[in-house]
Amino acid sequence: MKKIAFCLLPIFPLLTLQLGASAQSKQPPTTLRGVLLEQLHTTHDQEDWFVPAKIAVQGLTAERAKWMPPGGGHSVGQLAYHIWYWDNRELQHFKGEEQAPFDGNNNETFTDFNAAQWDDLQKKLDQVLTDWEKAVEAADDQTLAKNASLIAHVGAHNAYHIGQILYVRKLEGAWDPSKGVK
Repeated sequence: MKKIAFCLLPIFPLLTLQLGASAQSKQPPTTLRGVLLEQLHTTHDQEDWFVPAKIAVQGLTAERAKWMPPGGGHSVGQLAYHIWYWDNRELQHFKGEEQAPFDGNNNETFTDFNAAQWDDLQKKLDQVLTDWEKAVEAADDQTLAKNASLIAHVGAHNAYHIGQILYVRKLEGAWDPSKGVK
């Protein structure tokens, strides 16, 4: 045991320097706006701890987007529609805009997807995520503070369902592991 520890001792400072350099290459955000924007971007279009939505849905045909796991669960298209639906609705709320009536049946936010709308849905999903980022960038500090929990929940909700999208794509055999998840 002493021999192994002794052999690793000269390597430890090199590892520490390398880890320290990579941790310093990306500075964490220091403002509420910065934290919220980082969360929104990493669930939209910036790879970080996980694959963002833009990559998660990329390259999938409409036919494959409607595939459902055996034994139950949602298709990638249903999950993407659900994310879009709630992001759009909560963005309207954030902006003080009127929202369409909601009857409380969350199942409809999954089942209102059909393969014919897949290409359009991908564009709408990208757009609403971009619109969230723009709204947070433009909001005053008071509005951000008042809505920080809402925005953080939007990001967490997106991350959760993006994970499901990747899982379904892997089950289907429609995921390229070089895109971020082996």
